[in-house]
Amino acid sequence: MRRDLIIGILVSLSLHGGIAWLGEALKEGPKPVTVQKEEQVIQLMEMPKIEPDEPEPMDSSDEAPSAVVDFAPPMQTDVPQIVQVDSFVQQVQPPPPEGLKPVTGVISIPQGRPSGLGKGIEVFDISQLDQQPQPRFRAQPQYPFDMKRQGITGEVLVEFIVDTNGDVRNAYAVRSTQREFEASAVQAVSKWKFRPGKRGGRVVNTRVQQPISFTLNDN
Repeated sequence: MRRDLIIGILVSLSLHGGIAWLGEALKEGPKPVTVQKEEQVIQLMEMPKIEPDEPEPMDSSDEAPSAVVDFAPPMQTDVPQIVQVDSFVQQVQPPPPEGLKPVTGVISIPQGRPSGLGKGIEVFDISQLDQQPQPRFRAQPQYPFDMKRQGITGEVLVEFIVDTNGDVRNAYAVRSTQREFEASAVQAVSKWKFRPGKRGGRVVNTRVQQPISFTLNDN
């Protein structure tokens, strides 16, 4: 058999085989491609090492270390001050010489019971009146703080004059169970107002005595 014929037969078989394989591949269609997912890997970074701080350079001088002071020295020099006696102490005045009379007319302090309203002004007792004075306003006395704190009660008899205008004149304490109540009672009575008393149809000055009681039940 000739060589050319053999080569032709082989080429023809190769072509027919290739065409047949290609036809089968086209019938089956493209094969799905599988994609593999890559797994994520977390890598830990190693922190760099912190180098220690370099020590501060020390003074290499030959000076001796200073001694430790237990207390702070004063900022200012402690200098004693000279205190003048007359700067804050009241000087004691010597007593007046004997035989020296006090100056009159400067301060007039009544001694004992007031005598009345003055010369020529008549004052009647309540028993002599046709109509007694009638109170229009009465101020309450102020209870002394120390007496109230100690629970002490008392009474003061105050004598005064109701003038023709109904005002209180010359009020003073006749007697009291405790002297601490007298000033408060007199101050309160001095603010009272009256309808003046009458005698023979006319208003007159009247002498009145009024007891003032101090009790813990007062509001």
